[in-house]
Amino acid sequence: MDIKQKTVNGVIWSAIERFSVQIVQFFVQIIIARLLFPSDYGLISMLAIFMALAQTFTDGGFSNALIQKKDRNETDYSTVFYFNITVGIFLALIFFFSSTLISDFYNIAKLKLVIQVMSINLIILSFQVVQKAILTINIDFKTQAKASLIGVCVGAVVGIVLAYKGYGVWALVFQFTTINIIQTSLFWYFEPWRPKKVFSKQSFKKLFSFGSKILSANLLHTIYLNLYTLVIGKQFSATTLGYYSRADQFAQFPSSNLTGIIWRVSYPIMSSIQDDNQRLKNVYRKYIRLSAFIIFPLMLGLAAMAEPFIIIVLTDKWKGVVPILQILCIYYMFYPLNAINQNLMQVKGRSDMFFKLEIVKKIIGIALLFISLPFGIYYVCLSLIVYAAINLMLNTYFASKLIEFKITDQIKDLLKIFVLSAIMGVAVYSLNYLETNLIIKLLLGVILGVTIYTSIAYLTKMQEMKELLSLIKKS
Repeated sequence: MDIKQKTVNGVIWSAIERFSVQIVQFFVQIIIARLLFPSDYGLISMLAIFMALAQTFTDGGFSNALIQKKDRNETDYSTVFYFNITVGIFLALIFFFSSTLISDFYNIAKLKLVIQVMSINLIILSFQVVQKAILTINIDFKTQAKASLIGVCVGAVVGIVLAYKGYGVWALVFQFTTINIIQTSLFWYFEPWRPKKVFSKQSFKKLFSFGSKILSANLLHTIYLNLYTLVIGKQFSATTLGYYSRADQFAQFPSSNLTGIIWRVSYPIMSSIQDDNQRLKNVYRKYIRLSAFIIFPLMLGLAAMAEPFIIIVLTDKWKGVVPILQILCIYYMFYPLNAINQNLMQVKGRSDMFFKLEIVKKIIGIALLFISLPFGIYYVCLSLIVYAAINLMLNTYFASKLIEFKITDQIKDLLKIFVLSAIMGVAVYSLNYLETNLIIKLLLGVILGVTIYTSIAYLTKMQEMKELLSLIKKS
């Protein structure tokens, strides 16, 4: 199977998994939210940063190290497996015995038992890392889609039944735990690999030299992502944080899901051709262009139609979300591009470059956050756009050095797509001045945006349009 066909199959099944799971979870959350109190969700939210950090440690970057390593063998797989299990148990014990301190910090006694039960998930998740890595190496997202969707559906039933019977926060705890148990079991069922009784120090050192830097970079990113919510909640009102959280949720949904799909498909494919710079450059360039061609108009279109969209979905009381959403849409435009550039660094084995850049970028990001904080929430959001632009320039510059691809050529590739997307965005935004029903306005915006963008792209014979149509036909 050639790279184009692998890309098509990978994108299709990765998209099926991401969006089917997201859609199921979206509707399940609505049902459970109607049965539970906001305080129940609050208890789980309090654990979010701890679980995010712990899950980052559980993987440890070894999954990426396995995918990147061309001469991986059974010893490597087994070494990673036993290491992950050890780390999972270690972190679960820390989480378990820290439950009193965490519950005292929040001054909520019943949080202690919730933490202790949730800690079991760290052990469960550590059992699926190698299986998922092998499936990703084989570009087998169809199997991952089946495991994920079945797990989410079974977990949904458990969560809804327990919520209906009045179990409160435990409905969420057991829903989360059930999903992880089912998914891990299915990964073991579908993927025949089993660990050997071997642990190699040499293999561990080689994988750790790469994976530890990815781990450190991921930890920095996890802390940085949670810092904005923490600081905004402390500095501004709960209402402002609510506006920001909702805006971030809507802006992130298309961008992060597309980024996840692109990352999972592009990383193993580029890793398989890491020694052929010319071929790697062609594939890398194609992924960059196609990502921009899809995500730029999507995010600018959402920004243009933010007001009717928010009022229809959340009602008029959430109108304060609109300007924040419009700003965050620009910020999340850069997400897929940064992901592909970071993929290239990992593919070429430069986890050291990846980690050092992450340190520099996060220092810049945190500085921008605290500089903008006194000026209000809108300036905080605008600082994210500045951070994203700097992030992209740094990632693109250093990634281009690895395959001798001039940064000016990359800018040219993206500039024409951005100009076309901007033209479409301005045309769609003008519909906000129409005196008509909001639903009609939103539908007109979608139709006008798609028509303008695809027509100009087709008439000007843009290469990205041809490639996208080719992929669609091939799928």
